[in-house]
Amino acid sequence: MKARFGTDGLRGLAGEVLTPELAVSLGRSAAAVLGGKAEVMYLGRDTRLSGSMLSAGFASGVAAQGLNVIDLGVVPTPYVAFVSAGAGAPGAVVSASHNPFADNGIKLFAAGGLKLSDEEEAAVEERLHAEVHPTLSGERIGRVAVQELDLGAYVEKLTAGIQDRSLSGVRVVLDVANGAAVTTAETVFTAAGATVAEVVGSRPDGTNINAGCGSNDTRVLSEAVRRNRATLGLAFDGDADRVVAVDEKGTAVDGDRLIAMLAADLQSRGRLAGGGVAVTVMSNLGLHEALRDLKVQVEVTQVGDRSILEALARRGWSLGGEQSGHIVLRDLATTGDGVLTGLLLADLVLRSDRPLSELASTCMRSFPQVMINVAVADKELLAPAEEVWGEVSAVQAELDGRGRVVLRPSGTENLVRVMVEADTQQAAAEGAERLAAVVARVLGPPPAEV
Repeated sequence: MKARFGTDGLRGLAGEVLTPELAVSLGRSAAAVLGGKAEVMYLGRDTRLSGSMLSAGFASGVAAQGLNVIDLGVVPTPYVAFVSAGAGAPGAVVSASHNPFADNGIKLFAAGGLKLSDEEEAAVEERLHAEVHPTLSGERIGRVAVQELDLGAYVEKLTAGIQDRSLSGVRVVLDVANGAAVTTAETVFTAAGATVAEVVGSRPDGTNINAGCGSNDTRVLSEAVRRNRATLGLAFDGDADRVVAVDEKGTAVDGDRLIAMLAADLQSRGRLAGGGVAVTVMSNLGLHEALRDLKVQVEVTQVGDRSILEALARRGWSLGGEQSGHIVLRDLATTGDGVLTGLLLADLVLRSDRPLSELASTCMRSFPQVMINVAVADKELLAPAEEVWGEVSAVQAELDGRGRVVLRPSGTENLVRVMVEADTQQAAAEGAERLAAVVARVLGPPPAEV
């Protein structure tokens, strides 16, 4: 299978789709396209088993292209972006985010810790598949050096986001998903003055990242919050660029509600740059209602933080994000940072002197959403599938303005994601099941495994 860039870099089954050889080739391509005048490229990874293997391959490719590599080890994606921004250098992260441990991926940052532009991504991909690279030798070969973790400047940057206010009085439980946040989250919250009552999902073994923990599954965190009588809980994903909160009662608070609360708070303090928020097509209609009531402008983008970042940059706005908990605070960071978002949320709860359950329940109402992932033979056949889109139009017409339909191909798998939102759970479920059946029939099942 030919690896291609999805919504956030390369991703696939490690060792089969994302091989060491591919990592070497991508390292060469990334260094050639993104290196520019930089002297180094920064490299981080999460805790999954294949991370060391793929990091070694990628670093080798970068060095073979003549660029030095600073290996930061196990660190969150936003930490690599932060370091890259400070140095004006490109960066890369070996991670598959919220995916199971067997998957892995490689995300790239342009110089300054910025997401790649369409042109930069196309150039890297073209060079990758051309498989033509110069041969360097002698002193022209780059060096690979391991850098010891130093969180001082990162902690200062994040706490500046809450204007250096103390979180004294906040009891927080952290779920680091057996992932990269194991190296940063507790340190940051302790430095900010919070009491970290417990850290769960903090014993990574290479295979347990995101397994029954983290932003994918908040059940263990909910129990820990109630047990510790905590102010709130925060669940990160494998590379800590997203966060889902849990209120003091143990109820999960998704990204849409986080955006609604942050938008209202920032607007009330005159800190919502440009008066607008960028959200994706998957955001709940209730969030749109809440932002409309606040008289906040909204731009709807495709899924993925790169789309959010592009909209924010174009509009001069500072806040955007996804229902999954991937929140971008563009005036504070170059990419989504779950720990930063968690800090701002804890600060908001403390300043408001209201429990998170109250803030979350009153910030917006949620329309029922039902999503079904349909395995197909080829996701690229969705676009020309007239019968599927005819059925989408029919379901949308029946909703009569009281809901909506979103069909999109997965960025990394042969799946079509069917989402129906309606004013009742029954209507949403019936619409989603009806469309999923049509997608499965028209686009066919995936090839049988041999």
